[in-house]
Amino acid sequence: MTVDTGAEERLDSAPRSSLSTAAARNLATTSKSAPQMQEITSRWLLRTLPWVETKGGVYRVNRRLSYTVGDGRVEFVQDGADVRVIPRELGELAVLHGFDDEEVLTALADRCVQRDFRAGETLVERGTPAEQIHLIAHGRINQTSVGKYGDETAVAVLADGDQFGENALLDADARWDYTATAETAGTLLTLDRADFAAVVSAAPGLRAHVRRFSSLPLQRQNRHGEAEIAMSAGHTGEAELPGAFVDYELKPREYELSVAQTVLKVHTRVADLYNGPMNQTEEQLRLTVEALRERQEYELINNREFGLLHNADFKQRIQPHSGPPTPDDLDELLCRRRGSKVFLAHPKTIAAIGREFNRRGLYPDHVDLGGQQVPAWRGVPILPCGKIPITKEKTSSILVMRTGEDNQGVIGLRQTGLPDELEPGLSVRFMGIDEKSIISYLVSTYYSAAILVPDALGVLENVQIAGRHG
Repeated sequence: MTVDTGAEERLDSAPRSSLSTAAARNLATTSKSAPQMQEITSRWLLRTLPWVETKGGVYRVNRRLSYTVGDGRVEFVQDGADVRVIPRELGELAVLHGFDDEEVLTALADRCVQRDFRAGETLVERGTPAEQIHLIAHGRINQTSVGKYGDETAVAVLADGDQFGENALLDADARWDYTATAETAGTLLTLDRADFAAVVSAAPGLRAHVRRFSSLPLQRQNRHGEAEIAMSAGHTGEAELPGAFVDYELKPREYELSVAQTVLKVHTRVADLYNGPMNQTEEQLRLTVEALRERQEYELINNREFGLLHNADFKQRIQPHSGPPTPDDLDELLCRRRGSKVFLAHPKTIAAIGREFNRRGLYPDHVDLGGQQVPAWRGVPILPCGKIPITKEKTSSILVMRTGEDNQGVIGLRQTGLPDELEPGLSVRFMGIDEKSIISYLVSTYYSAAILVPDALGVLENVQIAGRHG
């Protein structure tokens, strides 16, 4: 069968008897959408946080400073991503036990250097010189050595509040007799022998205390090589018990409002001539505000100074039982605090939660949140937040929080009543017109977040979100 292409060409070149649609469009008014933007998300965090008015741009969180002396564990305070050891907690170290000069202990605490480590990192190597003590603020560390027949043997597993390398402070010839490897990511503080010696030389009281400690006979040990614990049994004596010391924080945490800003520029010709059917300036401003709100939510999650991931208390961070997020993991998050209001997780993490629930034949309930049905566990809604990061190992975190000032929970901070305020805490200020006829507007939003007490926020870390077989 053959096709007469010449006939087709003759039909195309034939004179039209009516106006073509292409020409008609030049006289027609088109229907059009407002400018669309893929970056816009549900921003559940901004919607669920109670926002507290912050006059003067600063919010102070007054807390009681609580720590236990004599429990053998070192405790820390957090200021965003920065971690400091509580000076009096250095008394948990054998060499400083019973020493109570707070000024000197503070000098030692100030010389402790923060070190963040990642999972799998070797922190100390067996046989190398030991020149510092390590105080574990957060994370799990495995200590291994070489056994009798040359095989690797486990020595200990250390976690939050533990320390190792204390003998390095006084013994210039000390060497590590084990290898310490990070099992999880975490944070520790190190105090070098040289820094310790500098403080000792400048503090006569500490120098005398160290001399007395060095002259003490070796402590008796039990059959496992552990230091023997002095105790009395029965009701005929009084055993010395660990003492608790509670005080107000002398330097309470203050949260200054952060800012996200941009300069919106619109040419006067555009603003004057192309405002129908949509106002060009208003549409430019609408999309700019959406982008600022997205950045605001990102900062509330990830900022090292006030972001929720970096400010969660170490004692409120837990690890999954097996990797993927299971109902047991979510239950452990819930049981660590009262009045949990919301889970936040990356959408891919929520998908992983669904897979684990399906694997066990469980089906999460749904609750109504602002007229929208959302999945929930134990009545607590599970909300998506794409700002929670996913690592290259395909792990992420799940947040759960109690909210509100009255509940001693997590709160958002903002100041309203700004000049040229467009939305609460967001202002648009006219900056003028330059010599190129460009109109400039300064768009600013001020915000922060505060965790009123440590158990208001919990984090399930290192959640495996990749699917698994079997």
